[in-house]
Amino acid sequence: MKPPRVRWPWQRRWEAWWQARHPASDTTALTQRNLYILPSRPGAAFCATLLVLLLASINDQLSLGYLLTFLLGGAGLASMHATHANLRGLKLDLKTPPPAYAGQPLMLDIRLHNPGAARFGVGLRLPGGAAKDTGYADVPAQGHAQLHLQVSLPTRGRHALPRLRVESHFPFGLFTTWSYWRPAAQAWIYPAPELDAPPAAGAEEALPQGQGQPGLGDDPGLRPYRHGDSPRQILWKKSALALAQPSSPSGAAAALLVRERLGSRASEQWLDLAATRGLPFEQRLSRLAAWVQRAEEAGLPYGLRLRGVALAPDLGPDHFRACMEALTLAEAQP
Repeated sequence: MKPPRVRWPWQRRWEAWWQARHPASDTTALTQRNLYILPSRPGAAFCATLLVLLLASINDQLSLGYLLTFLLGGAGLASMHATHANLRGLKLDLKTPPPAYAGQPLMLDIRLHNPGAARFGVGLRLPGGAAKDTGYADVPAQGHAQLHLQVSLPTRGRHALPRLRVESHFPFGLFTTWSYWRPAAQAWIYPAPELDAPPAAGAEEALPQGQGQPGLGDDPGLRPYRHGDSPRQILWKKSALALAQPSSPSGAAAALLVRERLGSRASEQWLDLAATRGLPFEQRLSRLAAWVQRAEEAGLPYGLRLRGVALAPDLGPDHFRACMEALTLAEAQP
């Protein structure tokens, strides 16, 4: 077991200062306290050129050289203030990211709010990302803009979002002003469903007659929608197919199909972790994720059994999310 890492007093003071200036939040406002500015590479070359011009003007006593040096220096200072003002006062907020599957990019939806004059070339990227991966947006005066950023999280779990870097080089690229943003939201990364997973144990027996292939054939488990039925019982895909048929009844409500779930448990199935014995743990979760996805798409009530977790058979987005979150947080037994 590794000994605990020693943290010096200056490290604790630094972390406290950093967290005070950049608290974890899904909204942030860029102010004088959390904006930083330094010359860029072209800006450093520009400063070196000014120094050479100044030395040459002093050595040769060139009045026009002094004029050119101080004129360019004044333009550089004006550029520095314009670059800093391009971000100062800008507000950003992050929409809670939707769940994603392991190995797939997670899309972050960020909205920029501008209470003042127009802003140009506002960039957003991960601190460790390449400059080519930076997303840029122009924000109109008293307006809004949106930026989309992709984050790759290869493993399942509930992950804290990475720190983001907001930056700008406007107008001449001589200076770079930037700030860091620590989002407070967490992202759900579900296990990736197994491709070509075999049928779940007992899945064929759970299918009512005529349900082996998706379609609109005679199915004793289906009936037309009646007033008072829960929207979660409606099979939207089958209803859309029924509406598309020329012989479908007139009226949208007449073509909505509902599965009978309460009168009989013949159509219910349990998806059990024990049915995936012999596979590595992560692959077992991927197979269960594929079964959950397949049962939800087929409109068959399904339950989930894991170690210490049992979710009763049900259908609908809430049940699907509960099952996928249970799979996401499942831990291998030592």
